[in-house]
Amino acid sequence: MTDGPLHDQRTETQYGPLLLQADFDAAQVADVRRTLTERLLAAGLAGERLDDFVTAVNEAMTNAVRHGGGRGELRIWRRQQVVCEVRDHGRGFADPLPAIPTRRPRPSATGGMGLWLAQELADSIEVHSGADGVRVRLTMAVTYPAEVPAASGLDGVAGSGGPGPAQIDRAG
Repeated sequence: MTDGPLHDQRTETQYGPLLLQADFDAAQVADVRRTLTERLLAAGLAGERLDDFVTAVNEAMTNAVRHGGGRGELRIWRRQQVVCEVRDHGRGFADPLPAIPTRRPRPSATGGMGLWLAQELADSIEVHSGADGVRVRLTMAVTYPAEVPAASGLDGVAGSGGPGPAQIDRAG
C-alpha cells in the first residue's frame, strides 16, 4: 500500500483526499481487504453497510485478479459518500460490452456473479473498459461522521452523494 503519486490526479481532486491506495495481486487481496475495512470504519461506515461495501469491493478486486492481468489498484476517498475505485491492467471487455445483470445470474465454473453482486450491495457502480484495462467505481453513502480527527485526512469533503444507477461503458 502506498501514498505515492496517482496515475490519474483528476480523481483525487474530484473526490477529495485519499483514505487508501493499494496495489494488489491474489496474495494481497485479504490484507488489502482488512485495511480497507479499518479505513471504512474510521470514515463512518458501520454494520451491514460496511459489510456490504467491503464485499462489493472484494468482488471488484477478485475480478481484477482473475480477469484483468492478475493484479490491480484500489483507491478510496470520502465525501458525503465513500468512493472506491478498482483498476486492472488487462485487455478490458470484448465488444460488445456486457451489461451488468439486473437479476441474479446462474453460477458457472468461471464465475459471472461478481459485478451483479457488487451492484446489489453498493449504492452505485460504474464500469469503464478500455485498451488499458477496466475501472470499477463503487460508492456507498456514509451515515455516520468520520471518527478520526481532521488532521488524519479522513474528514469528508462536501459534494453530492447518494445512490445512482449502474453504468458500464467503453472508453473511446
